[in-house]
Amino acid sequence: MNKIPMTASGYENIQNELKKLLNEDRPNIIAAIAEARSHGDLSENAEYQYAKEQQSLIEGKIADLESAISRVEVIDVKSIASEEIKFGATIEIEDDESGEISLYQIVGDYESDIKNKKLSVSSPLARGLINKSVDDVVEINSPKGQKSYTIKSIKYV
Repeated sequence: MNKIPMTASGYENIQNELKKLLNEDRPNIIAAIAEARSHGDLSENAEYQYAKEQQSLIEGKIADLESAISRVEVIDVKSIASEEIKFGATIEIEDDESGEISLYQIVGDYESDIKNKKLSVSSPLARGLINKSVDDVVEINSPKGQKSYTIKSIKYV
């Protein structure tokens, strides 16, 4: 069974998500199914069909999160003292073409969220950055073609 690397905050977030699914979403959907069932003929009951689909999605998500939680390896990012980029690093990179500076933290797949600058460790950019140091230039094949970045800073917070 493969371990899933995760930051402490990411682990807390998926535990909270699982609690919400178990304690709020599941009971709500069960009540919605009971309500829809009370309306009669189930074969032509759109509310019932929709509620059953939602139940299936919720149960799948619960199973996925329970499986992930059982395999999590929480990484204490603050204990990493490295000059190179490793899991959990918060990095500042500069796009060599546009000069745009971006800040990302490299995190596990379950906690990645590009809108919040959390970059999945398995993404092409993160894979290209791992084991690099400040001032290194990294070439990344992206959907938009070859991109070049210069690493400006590396922090473990």
